[in-house]
Amino acid sequence: MTEKLQKVLARSGHGSRREIEQKIADGRIRVNGHVAQLGERIDGNADVLIDGHRVVVKDEASQVCRVLMYHKPEGELVTRKDPEGRATVYDRLQKLHGARWIAVGRLDVNTSGLLLFTTDGELANRLMHPSREVEREYAVRVFGEVSQHHLHNLRGGVKLEDGPARFRRIVHTGGEGMNQWFNVTLTEGRNREVRRLWESQGLQVSRLIRVRYGDVLLEKGLVQGAWIEMPLERVNYLRKLVGMEAELQSFVNVVDKKDGQRKLQQARRAVRRNRAEKADPRAQAKQKASAAAKPKAKPKGKIKSKPQSSRRNNPQSDNGSSSS
Repeated sequence: MTEKLQKVLARSGHGSRREIEQKIADGRIRVNGHVAQLGERIDGNADVLIDGHRVVVKDEASQVCRVLMYHKPEGELVTRKDPEGRATVYDRLQKLHGARWIAVGRLDVNTSGLLLFTTDGELANRLMHPSREVEREYAVRVFGEVSQHHLHNLRGGVKLEDGPARFRRIVHTGGEGMNQWFNVTLTEGRNREVRRLWESQGLQVSRLIRVRYGDVLLEKGLVQGAWIEMPLERVNYLRKLVGMEAELQSFVNVVDKKDGQRKLQQARRAVRRNRAEKADPRAQAKQKASAAAKPKAKPKGKIKSKPQSSRRNNPQSDNGSSSS
């Protein structure tokens, strides 16, 4: 059975379908010795190289779909590498073997809040695609006199340089004087779209936080710069949302309330360690020396249950629910 090259590579974790298509168009992918073409179909035995490096092509049954929730701080870029050496969201994420994290959409450098990552490029592509109309909700602090006329325009639609745009919902949530807070909802993720919509009315966005993607809310207590891995139930909610088959395996055990609080605490500690190491370069060396000298304690308590059985092979987990 053959499938489109961009679909197979996206599912195998080599980028979103949009990213793969761009690499094909740029001549950066070769299949069985020739430069790949858009729309080309391959099977599981194809020899695929990206930028001269041979990559693993996985079939659908062998890949476990994983999703992270990350609380992005202002000042971080949603890119793998920055020529200027600035901080990126990928600097904090757990390192994977045989897969990679793919950002579901982007937040600009001055925007904070909810950012999802997945190992499944097809899931990322569908969640981002405008045709799916997946809602994104933002908390926005607007500087200026916001009139009912402005709100009417923003709900009805305005013309931007890349086409018409509008907010599905606008809810005033508070504020004083010239600084007012609103929660706004839209169903696409064009570049700086929320900011540009307000600017079209002569108003300035002074703070922007994404608080929801679909029905996934930014976890309360998840500090900026921390992440947690989402359990199977939430992963399958996202897959169902965009018409994909349910996942049957997870690297995360069923989360109860206490386990969820423990994971948030781990995330907060990881962020504090990261900040301390940046403030004092010697801290990391001291921490490693201390860990090496400390005797290993015997495990206590019950052994964690194995991931749910499925038609797929059990993954070798490198599980960790927080990172810095």
